[in-house]
Amino acid sequence: MKKLLTLLERDCTLSRDQLAAAAGMSREQVDAAIEQMEKEKIIRGYQALVDWDQVQPEAVTALIQVNVTPQSIDGYDRIAERIYQYEEVESMYLMSGTYDMTVLISGRTLREVAEFVGNRLAPIEGVTGTSTHFILKRYKEQHLTFRKKQEKEERFVLE
Repeated sequence: MKKLLTLLERDCTLSRDQLAAAAGMSREQVDAAIEQMEKEKIIRGYQALVDWDQVQPEAVTALIQVNVTPQSIDGYDRIAERIYQYEEVESMYLMSGTYDMTVLISGRTLREVAEFVGNRLAPIEGVTGTSTHFILKRYKEQHLTFRKKQEKEERFVLE
């Protein structure tokens, strides 16, 4: 099961026959397993990983660290729900360490990200502080590299 999930996570465009061969399962087993995992919401969806820098180079991605003061037992969840409802929010995590939450967002410009933080995120009740970091270059995401591999330069030793 784990092998099948790993294969799907890395490339969800593989055919069922390819998945079966790579996972050492029959096609019928793969079909049944995927159907069951979709039903149980283990598989939440299928998504292409796009290198937006090639399509839309003016886009800005930011990682925002957020400190919060929860108001009740489920306070973290309530605050998180208010934050992740925004369209700009791509990913969000509850963290251990210096900050309570990490939010990943994208915008067209630095100003758009700054307005999101200042006008939408910071005023939320329970948010006590933010720290915004802009992603300058993406090297690897979801096990996929974003740099073209350069051919190895061969060295010859002459005596």
